[in-house]
Amino acid sequence: MSGAGAGGTTSTDDTPPAGTSTGRRELTYAVLLCLVGAGLAGWAATRTWSVEVLARGALPPTRQDRSGADLLPWLSALALVALAGGGAVLATRGRVRRLLGGLVTLLGLAVAAGGGYGLVADLGAEAHRQWPALCLLGGLVAAGGGLLTARRGGSWPAMGARYERTARTDAPDGPGRPIADRGNRAAWDALDRGEDPTVS
Repeated sequence: MSGAGAGGTTSTDDTPPAGTSTGRRELTYAVLLCLVGAGLAGWAATRTWSVEVLARGALPPTRQDRSGADLLPWLSALALVALAGGGAVLATRGRVRRLLGGLVTLLGLAVAAGGGYGLVADLGAEAHRQWPALCLLGGLVAAGGGLLTARRGGSWPAMGARYERTARTDAPDGPGRPIADRGNRAAWDALDRGEDPTVS
């Protein structure tokens, strides 16, 4: 039982620091912004942004659908890279994570610029402006997640950080020694004594 501290409050070693909890929450928000924004922009880029009507003389005219990826071939590629970057935020830490956040910010802004172009450009007689608008929105959302990562990601915990600590205990053969090491040594000691360590 842990003793009562000042003001009658108790403290335990299992309670995570407030900063760690905040960092995990910010990390979750940033990753979701990057993934949702880039995914939305990538999907919107594959939709039909315009329909071009081609006259064929005496024959009936033909209609050609043109997606955002057809008009701007780099748009889908940048959205895909931003999507991968958002996932990679989980696997990085420190300065690398902040640099990655800056990269995702630039990618998101570039994707948003492509969506903005689709809103103002002359796409033909039949244009579907809702898809460029969604692409613009998705790019800005992804850029927001990247900016949050670039500014604050250096202090966030790494993926699986809570599992990196080796379990330790105060045993007679050495306080603070990893349990796995002591278990292996006990097995070897039993073999040295001619005992079978697999028999309980």
